[in-house]
Amino acid sequence: MASKLPSVLSATEDEIQLLLAAQCHIGTKNCDKQMIPYVWKRRSDGIHIINIGKTWEKLVFAARIIAAIENPNDVCVISARPYGHRAVLKFAANTGAQAIAGRFTPGSFTNYITRSFKEPRLIIVTDPRVDHQAIREASYVNIPVIALCDTDAPLQFVDVAIPTNNKTKHSIGLIWWLLAREVLRLRGTIPRSPDGWNVMVDMFFYRDPEEVEKQQQEEAAAKAAVTAGEEAPAPTEWDVSGGHQAGAINPALVETSLDWAADAAPTNTDWAAEPAVGNWAADAPATGGGGWD
Repeated sequence: MASKLPSVLSATEDEIQLLLAAQCHIGTKNCDKQMIPYVWKRRSDGIHIINIGKTWEKLVFAARIIAAIENPNDVCVISARPYGHRAVLKFAANTGAQAIAGRFTPGSFTNYITRSFKEPRLIIVTDPRVDHQAIREASYVNIPVIALCDTDAPLQFVDVAIPTNNKTKHSIGLIWWLLAREVLRLRGTIPRSPDGWNVMVDMFFYRDPEEVEKQQQEEAAAKAAVTAGEEAPAPTEWDVSGGHQAGAINPALVETSLDWAADAAPTNTDWAAEPAVGNWAADAPATGGGGWD
């Protein structure tokens, strides 16, 4: 498909390969009527294939809209889907936008008494179906909406739809990364060259909390070993040759016992000189019971 964009904004071969590798072109078995123009064909198993060329055109179009807003903080990026939390936070950190990662508080755009009240000039959502509350409130106060839309996404109140797979962590992270890079290029913040932006796309990918915790523990252990000046030996390499076997007598404890007995010897001798218990029994007064006889 011939691109309608200027040659400077057209997708390169590397960018197309990234979109294909992240499976941004894989849709769903269902297809909304308004998403039909963005579908290239349908596979034999019923999966709709998204037209990658139109994905890139709408992505550049969305980036031009974002770059046209003078104050970057007037842009609000939203993701209630967990796979998009990290992506919107990284997008906001790199472009200066506001981020709402997680549950959207009802009334954030319409009720000024709400603590999280905002008045953005543009919102970008990860999934129109999951982020429907934010889109509906934006329609009440005339805020334009850009959305990452799969083939089954409802387009009501969506002004700009970026057709892409919004179900997997790699496709979501890549689209947000490409959008952030294009915005920075249009603003003139970074040069339009392959190595102009040093932020890796991996930073936008969702990470499992258990994997993050495991990695942090490994890094902390490695750092502790470096601080100590030597690598911590593995449990299988511990030297146990100098230890005592179970049930064996410890010589150190024997010596301590002998020293204690030597110090306590005079005390034991004086105690032995005292009257025995039998003398006390002989001196005891007789009782009427006769039990002592």
